[in-house]
Amino acid sequence: MPKNPTYPGVYIEELENPVKTIVGVSTSITAFVGRALAGPVNDPILVHSFSEFESTFGGLWKKSTMSYAVSQYFLNGGHDAIIVRVVHSDAVKNTFTRTGGPSFEAAYEGAWANYFTLTIDYNVDADQDDLVNPHLFNLKVLDRNGVHVEEFLNVSHKEDNKRYVVNVLNDESEFVKVPSPSPMEDVIKSARPTADTYSGTTGNNGSNISNDDLKGSPGSRTGIYALEKADIFNLLCIPAPDPQGASKGAYYSSVYTEAVAYIKEKKRRAMLIVDPPNDWKSPSDAVSGIESLGLSRTENAVIYYPRIKAPDPKEGDRYRVFAPSGVIAGIIATTDAQRGIWKAPAGIDTTLTGVPELEYRMTDDENGDLNPLGINCLRVMPATGRVVWGARTMKGADRLANQWKYLPVRRTALYIEESLYRGTQWAVFEPNDEPLWSQIRLNVGAFMQDLFQKGAFQGSTPKQAYLVKCDNETTTQFDIDRGIVNIVVGFAPLKPAEFVIIKISQLAGQTEGQ
Repeated sequence: MPKNPTYPGVYIEELENPVKTIVGVSTSITAFVGRALAGPVNDPILVHSFSEFESTFGGLWKKSTMSYAVSQYFLNGGHDAIIVRVVHSDAVKNTFTRTGGPSFEAAYEGAWANYFTLTIDYNVDADQDDLVNPHLFNLKVLDRNGVHVEEFLNVSHKEDNKRYVVNVLNDESEFVKVPSPSPMEDVIKSARPTADTYSGTTGNNGSNISNDDLKGSPGSRTGIYALEKADIFNLLCIPAPDPQGASKGAYYSSVYTEAVAYIKEKKRRAMLIVDPPNDWKSPSDAVSGIESLGLSRTENAVIYYPRIKAPDPKEGDRYRVFAPSGVIAGIIATTDAQRGIWKAPAGIDTTLTGVPELEYRMTDDENGDLNPLGINCLRVMPATGRVVWGARTMKGADRLANQWKYLPVRRTALYIEESLYRGTQWAVFEPNDEPLWSQIRLNVGAFMQDLFQKGAFQGSTPKQAYLVKCDNETTTQFDIDRGIVNIVVGFAPLKPAEFVIIKISQLAGQTEGQ
């Protein structure tokens, strides 16, 4: 409200800027769901490098196809990855014990903790109460080399103490927990743990994960549904748990179908990167097999062929065949950073780093058989090497004639949707009339204008490139009475030049003077 003037003079009022800046969301955060050697289970953890992945999830493991996909993702330019570790029901946590003493439990399942030990000592900063009734102690966690990775000083076995060891470990430790309530906690409450070394070898990694483990449960937020605990992701990779890859059948009709349904039903606005089956040994297998995958055609998924060959550090750098999804996600992240989400992640600039060979080297004619079916190809090109040579969604088959045929068009739409969804929350509960509509037009228009200036749309003028409409035509009195405001946003997408045709003709001889 303006200040009520009471004396002659000059009054200053600071006006609020009507533009509420809409910030574009990230475009290439990649979620990986699968088996890992260590790390939290069914809990999405964001890592920014492969060294972070090694620290939290144990690094490369021959039984973890996901670990190799994550490595290839960062090698090809990826920068943000959300990791969901999945285990089978028979995986067990290690228990740290000593004879006659309490037990401490590893924070999560797996044999990783079998190499850790705990030490307890009484070298504490004791107060008068502790001298009369000793209750403080130090607990330290040591790795396999005897290096302290965590230490908790002056903790207590008394439940009413602010440094109660159960609460301290459960809140602060990444390696050790004490389930509460539990018999273990009851033993700790009864007396101060004996100063000694506590160790155990009861942890194991369990059996290989199943399709059901990957699918998980919406109610318990496990498997794919653990991503409900993540704020945002743009790409999803679920490498088949078998190192040899998945054949056509249950994996595609079960796991991938569940992933697509989750993405669309929960409006996660992400793209699923589908790996080719291991029995696609040639392009003819892909042509005959694409319709029998058991995975419905969807604009929120892409598939690439063939699989890649890369050195495996766990096998003396001998070449092994891997699913390409991790590499593809890295290429997409690199293209987004260098050119923008509206640029197709394909072409001679998309060299596959760390991929010396492809499982199959195809010809132009074979590529021509797959592209019209919506199967993106990985090719070996002269002087360029191995590159991505396709940019269609699984709705990109020519016969479908779908508006979401091209990957960059679909991803640009998802980017705009998510950015506007988050950037217009301020409008909820505002008075639904022209002042609100005007401000919406101003804010959304500023966001779209910024994208236009960056080259995200077709057209040489803003009018040709996009529109933002919010007025009494989009929002009628009937809408107002129901508490609804309608905003119409349109854009002219950039579509990749798939086919460059050069026409060459021979000029006839010219007579002098012409």
